[in-house]
Amino acid sequence: MSLTDPVADFLARIRNSIKARHQKVDVPASKVKTEIARILKEEGYINNFVLKGEGAKRTIRIFLRYDARGTSSITYLQRVSRPGRRVYVGSHQIPRVLGGYGINIVSTSRGLMSGKTARKENIGGEVLAEVY
Repeated sequence: MSLTDPVADFLARIRNSIKARHQKVDVPASKVKTEIARILKEEGYINNFVLKGEGAKRTIRIFLRYDARGTSSITYLQRVSRPGRRVYVGSHQIPRVLGGYGINIVSTSRGLMSGKTARKENIGGEVLAEVY
C-alpha cells in the first residue's frame, strides 16, 4: 500500500486515537514524522514518543496527553499544505493559530520547527499543519 500523503495519514492516526481515547498510537516512522512528534512534545501536546524497531519496520509510538477529566491536549489537528495545494509563507506571513494559543508546524530550510520559532528566527517555509 502506497500513501500519497504520509504526513496526513500520521495526523489522521493521532486524531482517530484521541477520538477513541487511546493512551498511545503507533505510526510508521520517517524523519519528518519524528520531527513533527518532537515539536508536539516540546509544545506540550503529547507526553512522549519513542522510536521502535529497525530499518524499514521502524515505528513511532506516541503517548497522548489527557488532563484529569480525560480531555485531550489536542482539540484540533489539521494538515494545511497538501500534495495538491502547497502552502508556502514568508517569515512575516506565518499565521498565528488561535491568537497565539495554537501552533503551526513549518518546514523551513533549517528543518521543521513551530511557527513561533520560525517567526523568531525570521525564516519562512511550507506550513505543514495547525495544532491547538
